[in-house]
Amino acid sequence: MTDLPRPWLLYLLECRNGSWYAGITNDLERRFLAHQRGTGARYTRANPPLRILASRVYPDRASASRAEWQLKQLPRARKLAWLQDATAHDAALT
Repeated sequence: MTDLPRPWLLYLLECRNGSWYAGITNDLERRFLAHQRGTGARYTRANPPLRILASRVYPDRASASRAEWQLKQLPRARKLAWLQDATAHDAALT
């Protein structure tokens, strides 16, 4: 019996300086802790995260990467709304 692959998540963090950081992972808790320890990404080493604002599940890394790129093209005011709308939509399907 083989384990099913973990889904990938696109996430948005609020950093201590008020900025937002977007990334992808297949283990959000582990990745968030890495960001908090300063071992996550260069940006979050200089701007430690306070909390996870939102996340969205994708079936594979490629689709999560495409969504990350799309999210990063949006103006700040629309980023959180895009993720929250997606989360509400996904929750309505379950």
